[in-house]
Amino acid sequence: MRPNNYYLAAFSAFFIWGFFSLALKPLHNYPSLDILFYRVFFSVALMVLINVVFRRNIMLQNWDHFKTMTAKQKQSVIMLTLGGGVFLSSNWFVFIYVMNHVSVKAASLAYMICPILTTILAFFILKEKLSKWQWFAVMISTFSCVLLSLNHFEDIFYSLITAATYAMYLVSQRKNSELDKFLVLTIQLVFTAIILLPFYPNYSGDLPTESLFYSCLLVIVVFFTIIPLFLNLYALKGINSSAVGIMIYINPIIGFLLAIFYYHEQVSALQLFSYFLIMISIVVFNERILFSRKSKNVPTEIEGLK
Repeated sequence: MRPNNYYLAAFSAFFIWGFFSLALKPLHNYPSLDILFYRVFFSVALMVLINVVFRRNIMLQNWDHFKTMTAKQKQSVIMLTLGGGVFLSSNWFVFIYVMNHVSVKAASLAYMICPILTTILAFFILKEKLSKWQWFAVMISTFSCVLLSLNHFEDIFYSLITAATYAMYLVSQRKNSELDKFLVLTIQLVFTAIILLPFYPNYSGDLPTESLFYSCLLVIVVFFTIIPLFLNLYALKGINSSAVGIMIYINPIIGFLLAIFYYHEQVSALQLFSYFLIMISIVVFNERILFSRKSKNVPTEIEGLK
């Protein structure tokens, strides 16, 4: 089977996000809302600059395309784009809080649950078809997540919220394919910044002065926000939400390994067994892609970015 750019993009996005804790954990003494404020504001500033300086023609082409749409199409694009911004910002805030104030394992568990929710939502909302083997993989994943949640109610509570917001973001953006993906992401972050701006004066702490904060924030904005989000949106152009959703498991597996070997969090034999089941479910879900030369669900040609 020829390498597929869409699968490579999805894999790369979640592989990068697996190491997010390395940049986020050093900021655990800062309020989660402050980290969210500056992450959004800095991301917006950088992305607007990139669009204005390097992608002006693409912006004009997309504006011309938007003007030719019907009223119904315009409404759909606006709702999906702005709704995606709400889901994304909600996911960021809850994830930052869980990572820095609950545990790395709890943050990892969120992205164990997310593929299951994404697959189910895509089945009912987008009418994406799943094979018997893929449903079997979902059952394995569900069982493993139940095992991981035993005696960890707080973890599962926060994980469900985090997972639900990102699953809704993935499913909504699968349908949001009319405009350039980088431009869509920029609009979503600008919309998020507009929502957050009125809360900044009253709910933010003192302006950070430590170089550590700004160096970590720069890494978060470039390497853990703009690059993987763009790769993720690009992947959704060529593969369905369920396939992208199942690849989310790459993220928590890396996070789980970091929790054990880097942060030295306690892990039980039951949790290890659960993660082993999840790795099996990944292979089962993608068996047609891994072991077949051709699949109806896999694009055979590489499309350019819109």
